[in-house]
Amino acid sequence: MSPIDPARIQPLNEDSPRADGEYVLYWMEQSRRADDNPALEHAIARANDAAAPVLVVFGLTADVPSANLRHLTFMLEGLRETKAALADRGIRLAVQQGPPPEVALSWAEDAVEVVTDRGYLRHQKRWRRRVADEASCRVTQVEGDVVVPVETASNKAEYAARTLRPKIHEHLDRFLERPGRVALDRPSLESDAPTGLPLDDLRGLTDRLDLDESVPPVSSLHRGGASEARAVLEGFRAEHLDGYDENRNQVQSQAVSHMSKYLHFGQISPVALALQIQDTPAPADDVDAYLEELIFRRELAVNHVHFRPDTYDRYECLPEWARESLAEHADDERSHTYSAAELDGGETHDPYWNAAMKEMRTTGYMHNYMRMYWGKKILEWSPDPRTAFERTLRLNNRYFLDGRDPNSFANVAWIFGLHDRGWKERPVYGKVRYMSRGGLERKADPEAYVEKVDRQAAQA
Repeated sequence: MSPIDPARIQPLNEDSPRADGEYVLYWMEQSRRADDNPALEHAIARANDAAAPVLVVFGLTADVPSANLRHLTFMLEGLRETKAALADRGIRLAVQQGPPPEVALSWAEDAVEVVTDRGYLRHQKRWRRRVADEASCRVTQVEGDVVVPVETASNKAEYAARTLRPKIHEHLDRFLERPGRVALDRPSLESDAPTGLPLDDLRGLTDRLDLDESVPPVSSLHRGGASEARAVLEGFRAEHLDGYDENRNQVQSQAVSHMSKYLHFGQISPVALALQIQDTPAPADDVDAYLEELIFRRELAVNHVHFRPDTYDRYECLPEWARESLAEHADDERSHTYSAAELDGGETHDPYWNAAMKEMRTTGYMHNYMRMYWGKKILEWSPDPRTAFERTLRLNNRYFLDGRDPNSFANVAWIFGLHDRGWKERPVYGKVRYMSRGGLERKADPEAYVEKVDRQAAQA
């Protein structure tokens, strides 16, 4: 019997399990971890019910929007660890090169049934739809990378955090529980099925892919994997959670958890993360401030991409009031304008913005408060708002380890008015929220931030 809450489990087709199947297949795609993984535990339970082993397969491809060497290296560092952790449980993970739905379908031919995890982006939904349509056995999706399942929380695109927050609160006690760890009846390590690609030489593996190599890995600063995520989290809990509410916008500080990249690659569970934060002896205001970002703001972003599947990454996703106001000011005179190449190179008149761009390029990360300032200035310095939106999203997805994520798409759109309200009307910005260099200097110490970035870049 599956230990997973039924609201997390969604049948994707109406087929029955295959009576003569050799194994239950867990097609791993989003939840790339061996612990706190509802899809994995459900697959093990289904395998035990069928008196069959469970095999895990992952389709490795470079054909993912905006993916590059930086992203794939971090992901593979995590998969290497996941493979070893699964082996400790008696389960084989086979990483096979190829389009993920084609890899899943090839393995599904001998499967009792297919279990997969859930992703919310356009291509992830398309992949799962294809597997569900073409597989000749049952295909089930298990949602494990949000705290509250997206349709349980809401049945529509929410206007703002204030409209989604009470809906999530209603279900938190039910879903803030780690999945039970299911004992495996039949190991699969000795299976006759293919073993997949070796993961001991990641550089050699990425060389096999037709991959954009112009953005280098940042493993000396940020390494992928569940154990690395746990170590980084423990450091944050011990040193920075106490005082987080007051210090989180201090761009010169280290009061950040760095969990977004591990959440993006499915290397840590948001449920497990929330429970560990709750279990930390820190002031309630600090714990609440962190959970606001982890649960309510992050799942507002998932709501955004899920209920706006055709426009979540396009200018048209912005609320009508924002698009109208920006259009009215599209021809306003700008104090500075820069080309896409000048922005990419951090070649502006603003040393704080240039440092933010340097942090992004060299570390794959940027302090969250600087991300807001950075995006607002791209709006201010681009020839028109639509061009600014496209530039911001391109840079975001190219350099950030946590780019190409629901949070990224929602955060970029927030720069231009999504999930926000109208403010005092200004040139260029219209009624969209404005951020100034003077405000940054009043609220933080950006000169110390520049020095911090220089030190980090020297280590990269």
